[in-house]
Amino acid sequence: MRTALVYHEEMTAARLLWEDPECEIERPERLTAALERLQQGGLEQRCLQLAAREASEAELGLVHSPEYVSLLRGTQALGTEELRALSGQYDAVYFHPSTFHCARLAAGAALQLVDAVLTGAAHNGLALVRPPGHHSQRAAASGFCVFNNVALAAKHAQQRHGLHRILIVDWDVHHGQGTQYIFEDDPSVLYFSWHRYEHGRFWPYLRESDADAIGRGQGRGFTVNLPWNQVGMGNADYMAAFLHVLLPVAFEFDPELVLISAGFDSAIGDPEGQMQATPECFAHLTQLLQVLAGGRVCAVLEGGYHLESLSQSVCMVVKALLGDPAPPLSGPMVPQHSALESIQSVRAAQAPHWTSLRQQGSSPILSSSTWSPEERPSPVSPGGPKFEAAEAQTSAVLSSLLDQLHLHPTPPVRTAVALTALDAALVLPPEVLLQEGSAPQEETQAWARLYKALAQDTAFIALGKVLHLLNGILDGQVSSGIATTPAIAVTLEVAISHGLSHRAQRVLCVAMGQLDRPPDLTSDGRTLWLSIRGKEAAALSTFHVSVPLPGTTGGFLSCILALVLPLAYGFQPDLVLVVLGPAHGLQDPQAALLAALLRGPAGGRVLVLVEQESPSQLVGVLGRVLHGEAPPILGPFSMASPEDLQALIHLRGQLEAQWKMLQVAAPS
Repeated sequence: MRTALVYHEEMTAARLLWEDPECEIERPERLTAALERLQQGGLEQRCLQLAAREASEAELGLVHSPEYVSLLRGTQALGTEELRALSGQYDAVYFHPSTFHCARLAAGAALQLVDAVLTGAAHNGLALVRPPGHHSQRAAASGFCVFNNVALAAKHAQQRHGLHRILIVDWDVHHGQGTQYIFEDDPSVLYFSWHRYEHGRFWPYLRESDADAIGRGQGRGFTVNLPWNQVGMGNADYMAAFLHVLLPVAFEFDPELVLISAGFDSAIGDPEGQMQATPECFAHLTQLLQVLAGGRVCAVLEGGYHLESLSQSVCMVVKALLGDPAPPLSGPMVPQHSALESIQSVRAAQAPHWTSLRQQGSSPILSSSTWSPEERPSPVSPGGPKFEAAEAQTSAVLSSLLDQLHLHPTPPVRTAVALTALDAALVLPPEVLLQEGSAPQEETQAWARLYKALAQDTAFIALGKVLHLLNGILDGQVSSGIATTPAIAVTLEVAISHGLSHRAQRVLCVAMGQLDRPPDLTSDGRTLWLSIRGKEAAALSTFHVSVPLPGTTGGFLSCILALVLPLAYGFQPDLVLVVLGPAHGLQDPQAALLAALLRGPAGGRVLVLVEQESPSQLVGVLGRVLHGEAPPILGPFSMASPEDLQALIHLRGQLEAQWKMLQVAAPS
């Protein structure tokens, strides 16, 4: 896997030349601080480093008018007062003699990244750029943005590389109205934006930023706006938005490329966003997007004005792109009431256009917002006491978070495979460790004495390898692994017990196939047993859930996104066990997607148990996704059966009072 990092130091040249409290937060240090943190963490060195090039004026013309490009070209020769006067003609913009050069480098970096990914020179990447782009329109600068870098990248991917379906995910805290206007009638580009809205009382104060703005003409349904109507949205709110809105629609859309308008003013501490999402959340969001489009993900920096929060968040995205496991999410995984209102509203607005939302039922659209200009709040001045207080508070919080992250360092071995017999047909990435060692014999014998099935030679050898691999995961030496065994049911029972007695406080077990929950499993809330391919949909207890395996791609995706992942993230396990038992019924792409998505909840600590006679092709694809590669495409989207839908709705109704991440609407 190669991750491209596109940057040019000359993008730091433009800076504010006069007093303007609204604009002074967009400063060169945003880039230098992020780059320094990447270097300190050894991440820059692991990337394919590309020096940004300028976008040509012909390339800029893919989105912007010739007159606008000419106007920007002319700023190179203007004096300070002329620049100030021209800047005043736009909303929250400043120009500098170097702006045209910097903006062309920013746009060119985005194009260069797309070229690298789509030609196979890189698998994914980040363009570290300024000025940002998503507010820029065809003939107007806006909100620090000069050229629309991501929109240009999408147009370039269409025209240069012949792509037909592109997903743009805009997680900046401001609505990217420029990108929306450019693509609002284009069904080949799906644009998703969440943004601080506050019923229209937050910049850019646009009615078309609300949930019922869904595009125009042929593009209806291809603009997805999720407005946050309160500040303070955190990790649970962001994850709920992805699981219940973005990902169902994105899988149905089936993009060939994912572009991220990666603004980090939506992270904790930023004076613009005033949100609470911690840096590691952006690693999880990135990881979730990497299961789309064969992993072809291009992130382009947008906003982000608290330097420490910005730098940490950028590092988290790059680590995820490199395939490193995302650290566990901190804080309670309970979405806020206001967030659920927004999710409910956007699902209802989009349900007529997307089967994946319609098949789960929809709710009435909440009333849209109106406002008057005098209700608009004044912008937060970065030099004022309010900003300084936020800076001090956030620095303390981020320091505490860093301490927590140090408790979960990246293990030296990302993925290990423990086999009882080596199959010559098995294909794995060269970095995947083929484990040869076993647990101490006395440890293996102690468990074998409790289970006669494990005393047989092959089962005993397999158990020793499983215990050795599990110890490596629990001790932080290995992130994830796969093990084969001829006695999968009893080996699973041992793995659960061993995990709970060795550092794991909570174990999630996702059991596929003909496997029963161990009868003596503790009922103290430390184990969540989720059976897929059960005889019927049933919540036998808060920590024992069974659901039949859906028979269509749409049903399978709904089961994973609307049930399995919300339960997994809500449970916040220390270890995830994925077990492919007898007659599990999963196709290889389904098993790979399940394993890839379950890397998140426990910080990458996943052990997959498969039957000894499982095909080497299955073991190989599981090894690759646990190592960070994208899973194979599931295939054409097909609607879930009425029986599968009813089972899912029934279970969600039973469980969402205890598991709040299952909620898709605000409780009345």
